[in-house]
Amino acid sequence: MIVTKSWLNEFVDLEGISNEKLYETFNSIGLEVDHISSYVIPKKVVVGKIISCEKHPDADKLNVCQIDVGSGIRQIVCGAANVVDARYVAVATLGAVLPGDLEIKYAKLRGVASEGMVCSAVELGLPEVGKGILILDESIGTLEVGRELGSCEKVADTVIELELTANRGDCLSIYGVARDLSVALERKLKPLEHQSSLKEKLGIARMVEIQARGEIDADLSYMLASVDGVSLSCLVALRLAMIEIKTSEPLAGLLQYSMHAVGVTMRAYDAENLKDDGKIHLHIESRQKGIVAVIAKGETVSIVGISQDVASRAKEERSIVLFETSYIHPDLLVEAVAQSTLERDEIYYRTSRGSEPQLYIGAQYLSSLLKSNADCTFYDGSMDISSHFEPVTIGLSSEEVSSIIGQGIEKSKIVTILASLGFEIHSSKNENFGVVVPRFRHDVKNIQDVTEEIVRIIGINNIAAQPMSLVESNQKTEAAVRYAYKKELRQCASAAALDENISYIFSDRSRLEANGFACVKEELDLVNPITEELNTLRSTMMINLLEAVKRNVSYTKKSIGLFEIGAVFDAKRRQKEMFAVIFCGQKESENVANSGKPAMIDFASFVGKIGSIIGTFELAPCSYKNRLIHPYQSADILINGQKCGYLSKLHPVVQNEYGIYETFFSEIDWDALLPEHINAKAVSNFQGVYRDLSIVINKQISYGQVNKVITALESEILKEWYPVDVYEDKSLGGQKSLTVRFMIQSMHKTLEESEIESVMMLILNSLEHNCQAKLR
Repeated sequence: MIVTKSWLNEFVDLEGISNEKLYETFNSIGLEVDHISSYVIPKKVVVGKIISCEKHPDADKLNVCQIDVGSGIRQIVCGAANVVDARYVAVATLGAVLPGDLEIKYAKLRGVASEGMVCSAVELGLPEVGKGILILDESIGTLEVGRELGSCEKVADTVIELELTANRGDCLSIYGVARDLSVALERKLKPLEHQSSLKEKLGIARMVEIQARGEIDADLSYMLASVDGVSLSCLVALRLAMIEIKTSEPLAGLLQYSMHAVGVTMRAYDAENLKDDGKIHLHIESRQKGIVAVIAKGETVSIVGISQDVASRAKEERSIVLFETSYIHPDLLVEAVAQSTLERDEIYYRTSRGSEPQLYIGAQYLSSLLKSNADCTFYDGSMDISSHFEPVTIGLSSEEVSSIIGQGIEKSKIVTILASLGFEIHSSKNENFGVVVPRFRHDVKNIQDVTEEIVRIIGINNIAAQPMSLVESNQKTEAAVRYAYKKELRQCASAAALDENISYIFSDRSRLEANGFACVKEELDLVNPITEELNTLRSTMMINLLEAVKRNVSYTKKSIGLFEIGAVFDAKRRQKEMFAVIFCGQKESENVANSGKPAMIDFASFVGKIGSIIGTFELAPCSYKNRLIHPYQSADILINGQKCGYLSKLHPVVQNEYGIYETFFSEIDWDALLPEHINAKAVSNFQGVYRDLSIVINKQISYGQVNKVITALESEILKEWYPVDVYEDKSLGGQKSLTVRFMIQSMHKTLEESEIESVMMLILNSLEHNCQAKLR
């Protein structure tokens, strides 16, 4: 990978950074420098402005030019054919010594005096830039007549060749290298603010139509432009020569320049050749995993990231060009190509190692470049196709990272380095945290890869050598975790006096619809149901459970508690697992303690049973709607603040239809019940204190609102709280009495009464302010 210092400077500020500092920095961050050199323009080579150019009176191939070199107008005889097209040129004045010890002296050519030399790039010690003299323009900077050309940093540039490992495709561009360099130098990347070319009033959708066939594994974006008079500016031509890219076609050169600058894969199509009935119809077809074909007029014009049909490429003489930017995951691409016999072009090297996935960067850069190098007008908008992308999240701990490195690294430093490298930091409240790998770093897949990134930025020379510790990772799979928890949940449900119900995943469509449940769309439904009654995939387990309860009641059972873990389906036939509980009749068995007359199940008892099975949860006003739900005895279930199900008393009308006792039921999303990793918390060695606080509040204020106010206090010694009494009476009018019990405890000492009273006053003041509460 070849970069130049001035090109890097367009993306990251390198002011004050010497070539030696760049060399050291690149090597320290793993971008090994193979070669570094600077172009030095000889002294007395200046910017000259051609005032006039006439044919030599005695030589057909020579021209006599009057050139302003700042110190005066000089007559110079030039033999380059392209001097007639030039306005600003590089002039070696008298006394200048060019490479090869060529000293410029006063001379006569065919009898005409010449006071200097108009130079080509090679004559100045630069790489060859076309034939003839080097024509200057403002792309290299302000063209001030008489200015020493060596003072122009974009011409007298430093070229650095980097040896990249195969996994660092993200550094196959100036932008990618600058992204790493900015972190190492602790300097921010410059914003990519490229102005797009003028837009046609006509939108691209009127000229281009795109259809996708199958699951497309690539991201694609198309722009349409009217392009004419393409040429390469001095800077573009010079930089292409410095990075050893040769092209005879200006448009192809601009594409190569843009790809090298920002890393986005680009192609240009001859729009006229793609048209069918006056419009471009593109079919994007997935032929196999990782192979995406672009088809126009029934012919394959390109394979994304692999090749392009030569006949479809944009021609210099054509004015309408379809530009394509693309990204495909290199792992998918390489595996697919290895199993095929597809021919590959020069772009495959870039895509197989990993190109830049942010396509808009490439589109903006290319449109800006075309604006300054051609007559170019883009049609409004773009046509895009996006693939499914699942970000890679890796769990880390600063202790484990330090262990791999063999040296203690502070968590704050780890987070800072990773964030600056483009990693997204998640859950960093303690030593364990997660990072989301940026899409352009497809090679980072585990904690060792992440640690390598940290080491690169810290500097390998700053880390003492230590033997690596290898620890086998946990071999538990997701399936094993789910199975183990199902087993645990079944045991908890059995301990709560519930029996497991097992039923088909089918149900009766008419009953589901009659009770207000969504059904699978008819076009996705069962073709050959096993019975007329079980004619659809169930969207709830409650209909099946109610049938089971009805059967048990007919067998003279007075207390029926059932649970089921199973699949349900939504209207689009998407499957998810649910945990359902139903309890009907007496809440306990007949015994001496209840004189053989146990009470029926009630809301509080049912909530207690659910809590004994799934653990802590919260209740909120019920937002679910179906015919089974009781309008006044129902609630949403919230776990960790997220709604995941509901519980309710069975509606009396439905209860009568089934001929069963009072019934309560619940249905909860299974995934919400899966236990998350919980870090152990320290237990205080000091005694805790319980205090009750009784307040009077408006009847309309729920305990949930009171709970939010208390939670917001975030007191270190306020450990837990819960309601113990709610009292309403005519004497209270529109208010009610609420008693909340608080547990107060310090981790460091036995609390004094004044400290306890201080916390209780803090709570009371907050409730008075936010809930208009009064002490009872």
